[in-house]
Amino acid sequence: MKKTWLVVGIIVVVAIIIGGSLAASYNKLVSLSEAAAGQWAQVENQLKRRADLIPNLVQVVKGYASHETEVFTKIADARAKLAGTLSQEQRIEAENQLSSALARLLVVVERYPELKADQQFTGLRDELVGTENRLAVERMRYNEIVQQYNRTVRSFPMLFFARMFGFQAKPYYQVPPDASIVPEVKF
Repeated sequence: MKKTWLVVGIIVVVAIIIGGSLAASYNKLVSLSEAAAGQWAQVENQLKRRADLIPNLVQVVKGYASHETEVFTKIADARAKLAGTLSQEQRIEAENQLSSALARLLVVVERYPELKADQQFTGLRDELVGTENRLAVERMRYNEIVQQYNRTVRSFPMLFFARMFGFQAKPYYQVPPDASIVPEVKF
């Protein structure tokens, strides 16, 4: 009889240890997933700020550079893509296209010295540059959290728990390959 109670006691202790380990693993995965989601929200916050500034900046530049329609069209197209419901991966790709179009806009601005002296433009440009810097920081923080999350989800033995509970690797915010190409503006 004592042997039976001993075996039952051992089974209960092992079950408690396994259950506790499973709960701790699940909680860690949830915590990391929520941290990544929260950081993505910060990225989107900065993207929204940028999206709000762009129309004003474009209108000011249009007044000086009305013949630069290709640049304005690309910015409008990139912003239109963002209006739809997108997955996180599609959102990253659309934001990268918008970043590329903005880089071209800033190259156009370099060709118009009188525009660079305009106070309204200068203020908008400074706001946009500040937003781009904040956005770069938030992207970096997002990627750091995603790296930690992905490392946890893919590490042994956590990968078994992650699969069991449906946790999957999250995408990094990557710079598009054409970002290193300097935009060229021809007249």
